[in-house]
Amino acid sequence: MGSVDVLPVGRRVAYWRVRRRLSQQVFADRLGKSKSWVDKVERGVRSLDKLSTLQEIARVLRIDTAALVGQDGAPVQAKGRADGVDRIRAALSRYEIPLGKLADRPVVPVDRMLRDVGYAWTTFQYARYPQVVDLASDLLTNAQRTYVHDRDSARGPLVEAYRVTAALLVKLGDAELAWLAVDRAMLAATGDREMVAAAAVQLGQVLRALGRAREAKSVMLTAAYRIAPSVIEYGAPGELSLCGTLLIQAGLAAAQDGNESAAGELLNEAAGMAAQVGDGCDHHRTAFGPTAVDVARAAVAVENGDTDEAIAWHEKATARAGWRWLPAEHRAAHLLDVARAYLHAGDMGNAARKLTEAERTAPAEITHRPAARDILAEVARDPRAPTTIAKLAGTLGVG
Repeated sequence: MGSVDVLPVGRRVAYWRVRRRLSQQVFADRLGKSKSWVDKVERGVRSLDKLSTLQEIARVLRIDTAALVGQDGAPVQAKGRADGVDRIRAALSRYEIPLGKLADRPVVPVDRMLRDVGYAWTTFQYARYPQVVDLASDLLTNAQRTYVHDRDSARGPLVEAYRVTAALLVKLGDAELAWLAVDRAMLAATGDREMVAAAAVQLGQVLRALGRAREAKSVMLTAAYRIAPSVIEYGAPGELSLCGTLLIQAGLAAAQDGNESAAGELLNEAAGMAAQVGDGCDHHRTAFGPTAVDVARAAVAVENGDTDEAIAWHEKATARAGWRWLPAEHRAAHLLDVARAYLHAGDMGNAARKLTEAERTAPAEITHRPAARDILAEVARDPRAPTTIAKLAGTLGVG
């Protein structure tokens, strides 16, 4: 980092003005401002709180807005993230189980694998994606080795290792590699009704990310009704959570496929199960409950282009006590959906506010999700966007 990068914004303006050999008066004239205004900005007496003003200053100084707010425009942690995904790809590309090449290698006990998988899921739900990237390759390798030595007890940790890896890769925008992880999860789970249903949750996410919405809906419904209790009213919370979450996935897929009525019916069915489960349980890492259903209804409304309905469901969800019990990654992902709704409505102010709220809730949801970066770039290009958005866009090298 160069010394100019640590200067306040006003001092950076002065630095670049001098570099361009402009007097305060000439610079002020080109901006259509007074010399006194420029002097106050450079001394920090007057703050620069409008993106449009920052963009105009950057234009006159012939620099990027990102450089003006103290960033070099390089995406943060991009190299480290790519290296981590490559390690995950290598771990998923090994075929040591069928080839029987693990016999002489260290084996992690099953109880330790259960703790390690649980820690990975908790870290993911707190949206600490870089840490999960670092954990994933060893987690997969260790889970595979443990499974070879104790197939009955270690199948659960192996399926969960694949599940959390698939969920992570969907967040990082690598749906193809996520497909490999979830395919392994489904194969490992075969024969166990609950494990198959749990793995199918990530399968639905992957299929939707790949744009295969119709297939996702079909597969999710099959998985949901396979795990559904014979009498819903007497269903166990774990079964209801898996079935309801799969119905949510099916509803989201239906909305993506343009079938608004089917999406609504599926979410209504999920809502009945959610009422029995309640909020705050997180069976099978689903975070299923009434609040999760409301959040899904908002996402469907966004997909359907109904901004008013999306905002109404957002307000209902966030007013629930269960909102604070949702994992941070779930809440931040929802806030991104709401930002997209405001963006579609042309309400840049509220879109920016929801982006800022999502970044406060789970910073990695913004820094590591390509979808979030796209929304951020679109908001940052609008001259009405606040300075905080310009700084965030500059940090990530988007705009």
